[in-house]
Amino acid sequence: MPDTLAGPAIAEKLGKLPGWALAENGQSIRKTFRFRDFNAAWAFMTCAALLAEKMNHHPDWSNVYNRVDITLTTHDAGGMTDKDIRMAEAMEGYAGQA
Repeated sequence: MPDTLAGPAIAEKLGKLPGWALAENGQSIRKTFRFRDFNAAWAFMTCAALLAEKMNHHPDWSNVYNRVDITLTTHDAGGMTDKDIRMAEAMEGYAGQA
């Protein structure tokens, strides 16, 4: 089981992830992505879903037209881990391509 991240480590890593914020529970991070249309949002979600399967690390998310709301946490660790940060970094790259 991966080690969870604590306050200072989370703050440092979030500083490098534009728009990501620590959720109220302190155990997850979240972001809302907005795209030009539904197709772009879906393309982003497809890339993220393929990564999630590869990492065996699945986001909590919802989609309404061009908006994708994402929450990342490592459920089996009971909080945030480096897996969440790696996934958020990859999602930033996917968003830039969508």
